[in-house]
Amino acid sequence: MHRRHLIAGGLAVAALPLWATAQALEKPQVTLAVGGKNLLYYLPLTIAEQLGYFKAEGLDVTIVDFAGGSKALQAVVGGSADVVSGAFEHTITMQAKGQFMRAFVLQGAAPQIVLGYNPKTMPNYKSVADLKGKKIGVSAPGSSTNVMANFVLAKAGLKPTDVSFIGVGTGSGAVAAMRSGQIDAMSNLDPVITLLQRSGDLKIIADTRMVAESDKVFGGPMPAGCLYAPQTFIDKNPATVQALTNAMVRADMWIQKAGAADIIKAVPEGYLLGDRAVYIDAFLAAKKALSPDGMIPAKGAQTALHALVSADEKLASAKLDLNAIYTNEFVKKAIAKYPKG
Repeated sequence: MHRRHLIAGGLAVAALPLWATAQALEKPQVTLAVGGKNLLYYLPLTIAEQLGYFKAEGLDVTIVDFAGGSKALQAVVGGSADVVSGAFEHTITMQAKGQFMRAFVLQGAAPQIVLGYNPKTMPNYKSVADLKGKKIGVSAPGSSTNVMANFVLAKAGLKPTDVSFIGVGTGSGAVAAMRSGQIDAMSNLDPVITLLQRSGDLKIIADTRMVAESDKVFGGPMPAGCLYAPQTFIDKNPATVQALTNAMVRADMWIQKAGAADIIKAVPEGYLLGDRAVYIDAFLAAKKALSPDGMIPAKGAQTALHALVSADEKLASAKLDLNAIYTNEFVKKAIAKYPKG
């Protein structure tokens, strides 16, 4: 390594507090819960794992996969996991229940969730109002796919109780539910959406895979996938949280430079749902909605609260401290350490 690289690296490290650079982590073995690890929504998590970024930070991370984000959250609340890789808005709903969770690194700059209808069971679909009384598939009840569907329904004057939400997961089961006509519509993510769209089994109603479209749907920046944990965990394990953030920021940055071939090599074969071309198309669409550097937008918390209130009016009167649901301090230090990923 050239001397100037060593000097530059030394300057970056020197700018960090001692606890952030210390080799001794408070909790090197971390259990991380995720709902639908195969999704492009969580691609940075998979990249950090597959490319050894967690190990490079001295971490031994066990990733436990669940059917949806709400199930992953339950694992942390129940004490069987330390950190959630999940949707940003859960930090708001948990604070409203008196449980303080904080997001500390972003994976998605937009939700990447698509709401679409089944042209077989709803051949005469004209507007969102037609979904009244219908069955809508979501990854798991209460998950971000459910929140997004609720928000779109609310804008059309429908309440969550006007439809039936059914948990279908985020993989082949979700595809089968749509194709067999078990559900009339679906709120889900890629690669499931691209696969169904390609085969003509889904017609799009609302699409948040593009940041600009997401901003239109939600009325502002809507942070999506992130790592979040109980505030107590962050307070007790700041060096561990910094190490997790370092790995995720490196993954975020790597993805922005990656091509389709790089991604195919990096992700497990099972993620492709049997169609490599569809996965590549889905990745190219999702790439723009993934965070380039892990930073959480300042207006994101307010946007997320607005989306949640549309389905749960009680949140409007809840006393919430939106500054307590996220922090960019760990990300700033990670960028200083890995300015180029």
